[in-house]
Amino acid sequence: MLRHTSTRIYSLAIVLAIVTILCGACSREEARESGEPGVGARTARQPNPLRDAYFGDLHVHTRFSSDAFIFNTRSTPDDAYRYGKGEAIEHAGGFQVQLSGEPLDFVAVTDHGEYLGVYSSFTDPEGALSQTSLARTVLGATEAASIREAFQRMRQLRMSGELARELAGWEPAHRSAWQETIAAAERHYAPGEFTTFVGYEYTSAPDSQNLHRNVIFRGRGPDLPFSATDSPNPEDLWAWLDERRAEGIEALAIPHNSNGSNGQMFRLESFDGKPLDAAYADLRMRNEPLVEVTQVKGTSDTHPMLSPNDEWASFEIMQLRIATTIPSDVPGSYAREAYRNGLALEESSGFNPFKFGLIGSSDTHNAAGSFDEESFFSKVGKLDDTPEKRGSVPRTAQPTTGVVATTAPTQPAMGQPYADTYYNLWGASGLAGVWAEENTRESIYDALRRKETFATSGPRIRVRFFAGYDFADDLASEAGAVETAYAGGVPMGADLAARGEDAPRFLVWAMRDPTSAPLQRLQVVKGWVDGGEGRERVFDVACSDGLAPDPATHRCPDNGAAVDLASCSATADRGSAELSRLWSDPTFVPGQRAFYFVRVLENPTCRWSTWDAIRAGVEPNPELPATIQERAWSSPIWYVP
Repeated sequence: MLRHTSTRIYSLAIVLAIVTILCGACSREEARESGEPGVGARTARQPNPLRDAYFGDLHVHTRFSSDAFIFNTRSTPDDAYRYGKGEAIEHAGGFQVQLSGEPLDFVAVTDHGEYLGVYSSFTDPEGALSQTSLARTVLGATEAASIREAFQRMRQLRMSGELARELAGWEPAHRSAWQETIAAAERHYAPGEFTTFVGYEYTSAPDSQNLHRNVIFRGRGPDLPFSATDSPNPEDLWAWLDERRAEGIEALAIPHNSNGSNGQMFRLESFDGKPLDAAYADLRMRNEPLVEVTQVKGTSDTHPMLSPNDEWASFEIMQLRIATTIPSDVPGSYAREAYRNGLALEESSGFNPFKFGLIGSSDTHNAAGSFDEESFFSKVGKLDDTPEKRGSVPRTAQPTTGVVATTAPTQPAMGQPYADTYYNLWGASGLAGVWAEENTRESIYDALRRKETFATSGPRIRVRFFAGYDFADDLASEAGAVETAYAGGVPMGADLAARGEDAPRFLVWAMRDPTSAPLQRLQVVKGWVDGGEGRERVFDVACSDGLAPDPATHRCPDNGAAVDLASCSATADRGSAELSRLWSDPTFVPGQRAFYFVRVLENPTCRWSTWDAIRAGVEPNPELPATIQERAWSSPIWYVP
């Protein structure tokens, strides 16, 4: 029943069976994906003990973030939640933006904790801060050049230590904005239909090395956030979270953009340069069970330098430190290497500080995540609101306005034909996926805490992953597959304890987003320790179109999917709506520590930069990838001797 069937023969009966077996009690909008007639508006789901997939964004900035306000974003937390619920809101560039697909299931507004709400208070003519020279600079910055000048002035004041003096008396505005952040989350929370989380971003960046974390509260949160102005050391944030937890305020932190950390996010020593130990690992894992592995500023799964035998490792790589053009060191900056190093530490020293699950999110600074390649509107307000500004279309003497060019551009401007920025490296990513009993704060938060999570680069691809020892050969076609897998195994995010010399079996499954491309291949990424060193290997375990992995190379044959770059139309009869497999590791060694996670790839489609060029009537920027293979990653399962 769960064979690798091509979309061209994918019947309604098979889809509904798959929904029943592996999707659980899916919502009516999910049934609509499979062609069920008569499906109407979005409705709340009933709690499902076998859990459903929910999609959300846990990284959204509004006017309360200092940088977003400088970028001319004036949207509020209320606007961010309205956008998540499917409504249109106004972009800083003067046009409307709206989700291209279904509403999200959950959203957290995570404005920067440092001076949260202070810059937006500049617009209050009665406030003392509106009279400062910085306020005049920021409010007068309405075009790209002056916005960059205002942003650089803010950075210079901060780095010199003068920002606190310039913003003297900022505390009331900060406290008011934080209380409004909480109030907006409360206003828009609709248990069973739409979940909001109180949150903020802790924004430590010593020497522009990204050590940022989003802090997500299970409930209303504390009186004030702990920010990098309190301490740039993430270990102090973790200690603060422990203190709040002792008071009954439960929260977790989620690092992001390790790719821009210059090797500091997953370094093999503490912030102060001390050797890692079990106490450090316990503190970190208690407070940071997840990592945001993909977002607009790049993907932090791996890098070709770290995974030379992974043909798909070079995916939306942005290898720059935060808000600079300074290169970021690769070692210590990517999640998969951290997994390998964590296994090696566990083998040698008995602790693992890198045993985290995965999510994606947007990091939008427009109060609205841009998840779709075709309608991409980027990240930083007026700085990248046109194709010309983000480097996908040549600059012209008469710049275009809006999301896309409405007429063919004139001759390129003199000199460099494309804007000299790093915005062309950004991606239309990403989303957080969770498997939860219902769409409530408690249920979704608990899924985050137990790491039953997955990340996508934008499409709503569903992924399930289980491991056990007694899974029957026909489990994938069993009507109660999920119930059996939970009862006799463990899901993504969990440990599987070794059982003698028995080899585990893995139930691997993915379903496409029906508004995106069909699936091309289903993979398992394995990491292990050999001679004290971390190793890895990628296995294709299921192929589209009835194809099968080569038993020697463990790679699927080419399924023939292609993209016409003149129109962005893709091959119509290639790829699968669903892929699944009960898989055993052919290289398994009893007692050898290992992790396994799933990666699923779609057929190739046009990247956002190619869509921009087609609408503008020009050739795609030859320096940028023309196509992309959207994907999803599960959290790992760890095999523990």
